[in-house]
Amino acid sequence: MKIKEGFILRNVAGSYVVVPIGEATLDFNGMMSLNETGAFLFGKLIEGTDKEQLIEDLMSEYAVDKELAAKDVEDFIQKVEREDLFE
Repeated sequence: MKIKEGFILRNVAGSYVVVPIGEATLDFNGMMSLNETGAFLFGKLIEGTDKEQLIEDLMSEYAVDKELAAKDVEDFIQKVEREDLFE
């Protein structure tokens, strides 16, 4: 899975937001707010990765168990899919 080109992650006054740039601004209105975990996952998806690797990375970064990491990753993937941000 990989985020489409034209979307960047920014930290604005302590809040994480995804904003479109360039041609992506034509198809995406506004921005998407993320918490710290969402920003971490979004950064991994910009690089391109699969669901299992996201779970492993989340477990390693935040010392959570696999069940919680899998739920968080699934919820986040659904959010990104709703916004149509995957290539």
